[in-house]
Amino acid sequence: MKVWLGEFVQFLKEYKVIALAVAFVMGAASTDLVKSLVNDVFMPLVAPLLPEGAWQTATLALGPVNIAYGSFLAELLNFVILALVVFLVARKILKTDAPAK
Repeated sequence: MKVWLGEFVQFLKEYKVIALAVAFVMGAASTDLVKSLVNDVFMPLVAPLLPEGAWQTATLALGPVNIAYGSFLAELLNFVILALVVFLVARKILKTDAPAK
């Protein structure tokens, strides 16, 4: 049992599972933060440009087919902002870790 426990601890250290779990939790929290930023700050500015005024329920009717482009645009904006935040943080971290030339 001690050998198995030692191997498990080594596995956790070698593959940095704890750091991965922390990153996962932080990613989930930042996703909620970015969604709030998009829904509460950016989208009210965009809402007057949409025909129905309610950006999340904006649809395009093509005969019997309704395309819900409002929710897609909101998710796309969420993704772009989250990707930008991750890029800026990663760039800052990688810049401080890089040796000076």
